[in-house]
Amino acid sequence: FTQMIVCIVFFCFSALHPTGQMTDLLYTEKDLVTSLKDYIRAEENKLERVKRWADKMDSLTATATQDPEGFLGHPVNAFKLMKRLNTEWGDLESLVLSDTTDGFISNLTIQRQHFPTEEDQTGAAKALLRLQDTYRLDANTISTGDLPGVTHKSHMTVEDCFELGKIAYSDVDYYHTELWMAQALKQLDEGEESPLDKVLVLDYLSYAIYQQGEIERALEYTRKLLSLDPEHQRAKGNLKYFEFQLEKQRKVEEEKAQKQKERGKRETTETKKEKKKSKAQTAFQLIPERKKYEMLCRGEGIKMTPRRQSRLFCRYYDNNRNPKYLLAPVKQQDEWDRPYIVRYLDIISDKEIERVKQLAKPRLRRATVHDPQTGKLTTAQYRVSKSAWLTGYDDPMIDMINQRIEDLTGLEMDTAEELQVANYGVGGQYEPHFDFGRKDEPDAFKELGTGNRIATWLFYMSDVAAGGATVFPDVGAAVWPKKGTAVFWYNLFASGEGDYSTRHAACPVLVGNKWVSNKWIHERGQEWRRPCGLSESE
Repeated sequence: FTQMIVCIVFFCFSALHPTGQMTDLLYTEKDLVTSLKDYIRAEENKLERVKRWADKMDSLTATATQDPEGFLGHPVNAFKLMKRLNTEWGDLESLVLSDTTDGFISNLTIQRQHFPTEEDQTGAAKALLRLQDTYRLDANTISTGDLPGVTHKSHMTVEDCFELGKIAYSDVDYYHTELWMAQALKQLDEGEESPLDKVLVLDYLSYAIYQQGEIERALEYTRKLLSLDPEHQRAKGNLKYFEFQLEKQRKVEEEKAQKQKERGKRETTETKKEKKKSKAQTAFQLIPERKKYEMLCRGEGIKMTPRRQSRLFCRYYDNNRNPKYLLAPVKQQDEWDRPYIVRYLDIISDKEIERVKQLAKPRLRRATVHDPQTGKLTTAQYRVSKSAWLTGYDDPMIDMINQRIEDLTGLEMDTAEELQVANYGVGGQYEPHFDFGRKDEPDAFKELGTGNRIATWLFYMSDVAAGGATVFPDVGAAVWPKKGTAVFWYNLFASGEGDYSTRHAACPVLVGNKWVSNKWIHERGQEWRRPCGLSESE
């Protein structure tokens, strides 16, 4: 049974470890620290023995050399001298040369296979930069660890800030290079001790600023660099080049100003008013999807009016008197009106959540997406998470969960995809996407033979300290994670046409850990459960 995945998730690292595996890495590091301490104790014990020997020899030779002949006149002293030089110094040599690193090095070698790769480290750095942009965090806030919902604060060193700047620089991302090199410089100026010197930081900083077209500021930082190291060859060359470019820029600006003056360009008050009105009308329409997505992740730009809000309700729900819920209906609340999104409260127990996570953890793999061009599953930068698929064969509890979804939605589960479990760590996200196959993807789910994805059911299996919302950029909706709840919406109208307002995304996790599981429900088998409509938008 091939799973076809059209959505996207984003976890902080590019070859990424989910938070469960990151926890294992913490214990690995704790084990290495214990091993390192054992090695230090062994080395200290060895040095203590050598020190005792040295003190003993120092006292003995001091006495012996005051009257060498008299000292050696005693036959025992003569014998012991021979013995020391022939045997005991040899034993000392063996002690000094003895290797106490075996245990530590052996443990380090074994554990190294579980270490993150260079790609993981770069991915973690890029995740921080994504979080910085999405949640509009300044470098100092991140560096001091002063994030919302944080329990364990962690400060970044000058070297940490420099490393982030360098990774951005390697990615030709001069905007973030400037932010993090400036933060490294700030911490150095505040007196933080570091093996890095200001010259190296200023070298990166001035070049990053120049690449963004701010020649005057680049020149200012280059002069600071030369005041610290007057013989810095690259800076000396840059100084001349920046001065030349700045003069050239000034001449161009002066010529432009002169031409405008000569033309005597006039703009009437009426024209200005017209422009202002036009800008105001199109401002919202022109916001790129990425910006809408980031705004919603921050809790901004939500387009629910008070009038529409008044039409959203909560209720006890039994899905048309389903026998299982007649005596104990579930709690259901409206989250959004168009598209219609409902949330079910207390719909999955803590025990079930822990079992699902337990089953999923050993199977978690980098989440994939369905490539409409090749028809194959592949990883993508816009989906960064780890996911696993679970069936009733893995545990009867999965069958119970699937049956619950069927009872509450009234939809057939036999043709639905397996339960997908996803773990988003810090920075984990799923950028804007559709769950259903569009008209330009006629073969999106052909291999399944179950038609398009008619609906999506999404369990939230953890609370998230900060970030991690599910947002719908086209309609300005945001749904926040709440452990034990689930949200449900239709991806297709009753006519079978796709509902493009369901385009959605999972915001990056800023602080904490996000576990979700979802069920993609397909068209086949729903013919009598959700009959076709007569119009496209019905």
